Amino acid sequence: MAPPREARTGAEILVDQLIAHGVRHVFCIPGESYLAVLDAFHDRDITVTVCRHEGGAAMMAEAVGKATGRPGVCFVTRGPGATNAALGVHIAQQDSTPMILFVGQVERKVRGRDAFQEVDYPALFGGMTKWTAEIDDAARMPELISRAFHAATSGRPGPVVLSLPEDMLTDRADVADAPAFQPVETSPGAEDLARLQTLLAEAQHPLLLLGGSRWNTAACAAITNFAEHFELPVITSYRRLPLFDAEHPLYAGDLGIGPNPALISRLKACDLLIVAGGRLGDIPTQGYALFDIPVATTRIVHIHAAAEELGRVFAPDLAINATPRRFAPALAALEAPSKPAWRGGAAQAHADYKAWTDVATPQPGDVNLGAIMVWLRNFIPPETILCNGAGNFASWIHRFYRFRRYGTHVAPAAGAMGYGVPAAVAMKRLYPDRDVLCIAGDGDFLMNGQEFATAVQYDLPFVVIICDNGLYGTIRMHQEREYPGRICATELRNPDFAAYARAFGGFGVTVERTEQFAGAYELAKASRMPAIIHLKIDPDAILPGTTLTRIREQALKGR
Repeated sequence: MAPPREARTGAEILVDQLIAHGVRHVFCIPGESYLAVLDAFHDRDITVTVCRHEGGAAMMAEAVGKATGRPGVCFVTRGPGATNAALGVHIAQQDSTPMILFVGQVERKVRGRDAFQEVDYPALFGGMTKWTAEIDDAARMPELISRAFHAATSGRPGPVVLSLPEDMLTDRADVADAPAFQPVETSPGAEDLARLQTLLAEAQHPLLLLGGSRWNTAACAAITNFAEHFELPVITSYRRLPLFDAEHPLYAGDLGIGPNPALISRLKACDLLIVAGGRLGDIPTQGYALFDIPVATTRIVHIHAAAEELGRVFAPDLAINATPRRFAPALAALEAPSKPAWRGGAAQAHADYKAWTDVATPQPGDVNLGAIMVWLRNFIPPETILCNGAGNFASWIHRFYRFRRYGTHVAPAAGAMGYGVPAAVAMKRLYPDRDVLCIAGDGDFLMNGQEFATAVQYDLPFVVIICDNGLYGTIRMHQEREYPGRICATELRNPDFAAYARAFGGFGVTVERTEQFAGAYELAKASRMPAIIHLKIDPDAILPGTTLTRIREQALKGR
């Protein structure tokens, strides 16, 4: 007979499940709807980070999921708290990131009456989560939380939302804990590998495209060995650049927004595209325009962890349902031809990449963001974790910075603004001994810049570089292209960001010329405080390869 167990509150059972599943960090905005959970966290072996906004807290949890492959965990209160957190949930869905959001809910006795701050969470989150449910019985807590961890990490990872009625959290139940979850890994079959071997033998111009989630350092090393064995040119997908060393002689560049024209030409000429780990979504297919739908003239091998992604848009010649941690090592069984038809192609592809990225392009104004990216790639440690949100400023990161290590870029493939600072907070909480760098636009920063206060509160010394051009630059670019000269709602009047940093108790410095940057960065690092470097960038410097003036003139000429 099993020994008797002591009955626990629903909140205590919940926290015990998190510990059992290996959770060591949670991010939250406190709320009265889950006070019992906050009490259950007291004196437990979990680090709780209190944030300034639910959107920032959810982004921090998403960043942890992205960096570790294990669900990041966030707690927010009912109603407004849940709706504020929705952006982090959407990023997790778009980026295939495991994440669990726990949301407070009104008491069970008033459910369905549109009570104060009541929300139908399945209706709110259902379209952008893998699973949304309410735990209305404390005794089912182990079962449903176990299901949440398995759902968030299986197949194509994604977010799960669980709502917690306030009164349920104080109910007591005598129930056993669930065992720790283990992600389900799927492997390629012998027939899959044999078919891939045949397709490679028949190819003249193959390419390897890496993307998606569920990778780790070992899988990246295995895919690098495979590429070296076959002398394959390697491309990384949007915001997945650290899957392959940018300095490797097989690297051909990234397939994101505004890619190298030489890379696009190479893709159009390839006769075998091996898509490993990622989805064939909007950005890597350049608006679904690179290949015919549903059957491309290029042979496509698509390897993905989720069966439902295979053939979703493009019908592959070979579909392999397998996770990166299983398929990458399995590729070692393939035999490369002694004299591949594509020999020398990878060297030319890498040369094209270097020509596109080696030297910063000239820019209007006194601050050249490209030159700053080149300085950073040459002088900061390759293990530095770079975090950013969304905006045209990121074009300079993708083009001129070079990622050398797995897991060193934490950024939203969903294109969400305001992500960089929360992600940097999360990374410094997770990896206190590693350098963390955030690069943000001015409008981008001010969407969650208040999380700089969180960095100061927890003494998290990372550097934020704010690229201030006084614009919502991406929208201004499109505005000038579509409605040249008709400016509306894209100009910004910004604060003194260096003074902003000092007001929160951090370090701040302003850079008005490119040559000032190196000294400013060294001062920011030496401060050992959360720091902001405020770059004053000419608003005409809109992209590495063009200006706002040129875009406007071309648009007017075409009318």
